[in-house]
Amino acid sequence: MDIRQVITDKIVTLLERGTTKTGPRWTTRKASGLPVNAKTGEAYHGINVLLMWAEMSERGYAVSRWLTYNQAAELGGQVRKGQKSVMCVYYQTVQKKDAGQEDDDGESYFLAKPFWVFNVAQIDGLTADLTAPAVVDFNASQNAEQILTSSKARIDYGFDKASYSSRHDRICLPERERFTTPENFYATALHELTHWTGHESRLNRQFGKRFGDDAYAFEELVAELGAAFTVGQLGMVDATIEAHANYVNCWLKVLKSDKRAIFTAASQAAKAADFILTC
Repeated sequence: MDIRQVITDKIVTLLERGTTKTGPRWTTRKASGLPVNAKTGEAYHGINVLLMWAEMSERGYAVSRWLTYNQAAELGGQVRKGQKSVMCVYYQTVQKKDAGQEDDDGESYFLAKPFWVFNVAQIDGLTADLTAPAVVDFNASQNAEQILTSSKARIDYGFDKASYSSRHDRICLPERERFTTPENFYATALHELTHWTGHESRLNRQFGKRFGDDAYAFEELVAELGAAFTVGQLGMVDATIEAHANYVNCWLKVLKSDKRAIFTAASQAAKAADFILTC
């Protein structure tokens, strides 16, 4: 099984179903926060976040907590008969060896390996604290404001649309009052702040060599995901990135031609979100 191709095909299918006013299907559950392992409490990252958010949208799950079959059993739970798991991916380091050399210290590479998880809504016998919806942080906008301030990014207001200029290293935004909700203002600002992280003095994202003419649209995909990850971490309810171009067709072109593209986008977006949240 080609794991990258299987997962890429799933994301492509989700995109081809179309979007709503809240954006691509993978972001419609961002208000539930980043998916976490219900046993360890650790958050999932990268492509696994998209896969779990997509499953939540598809199945209507209210809680973003997940367990493997064995973890559910260890916690006294039982996956209900007939329930389907979500395939996710982790990376295992594999050491390259030359033929006939058992202790070769040659180069290593990452091998994608699958694992499967169930949402807690699919499992009987778990304690209430694992299945209850998360408490919404009513200071989400305040926390987002602190993030914008802590970044020390140059943000100028009074423009007709939101944008980031790498040449001038500044974010341009409409006045806050022009957004339909405060949450939507922050979601849009965080989209542009994700672009800001790609500057050569920060994370130095460069996709031109790999994606050529599609590099601009690919960077927009990274910004879309980075903002969703950040908004999800903040627990902002119904936050929507307003007035940004629809790059879905361009994204589809890239994803269909490169099975590693969505993994790269999700990985770079996660790095950007981490950078933003630790400024």
